[in-house]
Amino acid sequence: MKIIAPSMLSCNFGKLEEEIEMVNKSDADWFHLDIMDGVFVPNITFGTPILDVFKKYSEKHLDMHLMIVNPENYVEKFASLGANTITVHYEACDNLKDTIKQIKKLNIKAGVAINPDTDVSLLKEFIDQIDLVCLMSVFPGFSGQKFINETYKRLKSLKTIISNSNANTIIQIDGGVSLDNAKKLVSIGADILVAGSFVFKSESPKKTIEKLYTAIN
Repeated sequence: MKIIAPSMLSCNFGKLEEEIEMVNKSDADWFHLDIMDGVFVPNITFGTPILDVFKKYSEKHLDMHLMIVNPENYVEKFASLGANTITVHYEACDNLKDTIKQIKKLNIKAGVAINPDTDVSLLKEFIDQIDLVCLMSVFPGFSGQKFINETYKRLKSLKTIISNSNANTIIQIDGGVSLDNAKKLVSIGADILVAGSFVFKSESPKKTIEKLYTAIN
């Protein structure tokens, strides 16, 4: 089964409880939570008070995407806030192996995100230790960006690396996902699609999630 993970950065924070409940009742399996520090990316999103709300009301997998520098300093804090997956950026880690081990010691799935201009082959030496690779299909920092078509080629390369390593790593695509590219991404090898603006700016986010889910399953 392929997974839809709505990116809650695009939801209406004035009605956060309602938005969480909508996702709880939808065909989505995960909540995707983008945490930005204004340093690694030129934007600041939400911190622990908002994550407390998700921990309290979410009935689904909490996928925390850390777009922050020195993520190893905050792993335990985010684990305490209910993370089921913690994804750190390859570009933000001085010692990626140690950070992956740190996450896994907390019985949390370890994800590694890579930016569109980072060579996917750099993950070869780590791939069998990573539970999830978040392949950024836009440059991180802001929602609503246009999907980068080079992602298809990068996805194929990443899938080959995983297969050649006999790894069980799953692939997540984050950025610019819509009904226009969902089927193709899954056919090439994506397991999880993160969709933000496409879902929350639609007339009926719940129906849009249903359409995406039906398209890929």
